[in-house]
Amino acid sequence: MGMMNNKTVRDINIAEIQRLPTPAQYEFDIPISDEQKNFIYRGREAINNVLSGNDNRFMVIVGPCSIHDTAAGADYAARLRDLAKTIDSKILVVMRVYFEKPRTTVGWKGLIYDPHLNGSLDIKEGLRRARQFLSDVSDMGILCATEFVDPITPQYIADFVSWAAIGARTAESQTHRQMASGLSMPVGIKNGTGGSVQLAADAIVAANAKHGFLGVDENGNASIVITNGNPNSHLVLRGGSSGPNYDENSIETAVALLQKSNVKTKLVIDCSHANSEKKYELEPGVFDNVLDQRIAGNDNIVGSMIESHLHSGNQSLDENQPEALEYGISITDSCLGWDQTEELLLAAFKKLV
Repeated sequence: MGMMNNKTVRDINIAEIQRLPTPAQYEFDIPISDEQKNFIYRGREAINNVLSGNDNRFMVIVGPCSIHDTAAGADYAARLRDLAKTIDSKILVVMRVYFEKPRTTVGWKGLIYDPHLNGSLDIKEGLRRARQFLSDVSDMGILCATEFVDPITPQYIADFVSWAAIGARTAESQTHRQMASGLSMPVGIKNGTGGSVQLAADAIVAANAKHGFLGVDENGNASIVITNGNPNSHLVLRGGSSGPNYDENSIETAVALLQKSNVKTKLVIDCSHANSEKKYELEPGVFDNVLDQRIAGNDNIVGSMIESHLHSGNQSLDENQPEALEYGISITDSCLGWDQTEELLLAAFKKLV
C-alpha cells in the first residue's frame, strides 16, 4: 500500500470548513448599548421575580414559531409593544424571537443557519441578522426569548436575550444541560417529546449545578468553560406523544416530580406544540384553561407560551423560490393570527386581578 494521506482518515464526510468571525467581532459590529444592557438586565430581573413569586404578574411568551423574515418580525414586534404597554400591570410580555429550529428529521433550521431561505447555509450572515434583529426589538422596548439549539450560538447573541428555552428534543442532552448551567438568563426546560417530565426535572437539577465543558470564548478560541450553575432554570410543559399535559392532574403530577427532585416548582405552560395538537385553533382554549387554573389559585403556574404571527396558519417553504412566500405567515409551526392574539391577551388582562 502506498503513502496514506490525511484525507484517508479525516474529514471524509466534510465538504468544507469555513472560518467564522469571532463573537467579539459581532459585538463590535452590532454593539449592545448601555440603555439596552439596562433594559435587558431589568427584564431578566422581572422574569426571575415572576419565577420566584415576588412579582405576581402572569408572564406570556408570545410570538412567531420562528423568525424567517425580519421585516415581518419587526412589524409584529411593534404591534406587540403597543399591546404590552396596555397590559403591563398584570401581564409581563416577552416576545418569541426564535432563530434556531430543532428538526425531527430535516427541514429549514432557522434564520441563523439559512437566512436566505434557499439552502445556501450562510451562517455568517444569519448570525449577523439575528443579532441585529434582537438589537432592533430591544430598542423598541420588547424583551426577547429564544431557544438555543447549538451550544456555540449563545456567545454571539445571548447578551440580548432575557429568557431562553431548552427544547423537548434537547432537554435530555448533556451538552444542553451544561450550556443552560452557564447562561446568564432564566432558562425554561421543556418536557421530552414523549411527554416525560422526569427528564426535564433531571435537566433542571443538572442546569442548577456547576459544570466544566468545552466551548468557545469571545475570541473564538476553543476553551474550557467552567460554570456556576443557573438557579433560574424551570419547567415548561408542552405536551408529548402521550397527549396534552396542561390539565390540573398533569400539572399536579409535574409539581410533585419537581418537589421530589428538589427544584423550583414554578412552571410555564406552552399552549402550542403537543398541548394544542399543533393546531393553532386550539391554542386559545389551552391558554384560557391555564389562565383559569392560575386565577383559581394555582400559583405554580407563572406563565404561558403562545405561537402567534401576523396571520394565522403556516405555509411551506420551497427553497427554489423563497420569494413566493406570503408575508407574515409562519414557515414552521402554524401560529395564531395577530387579531386573535390581541383579543386573547386583552381578555386575559381583564380577567386577572
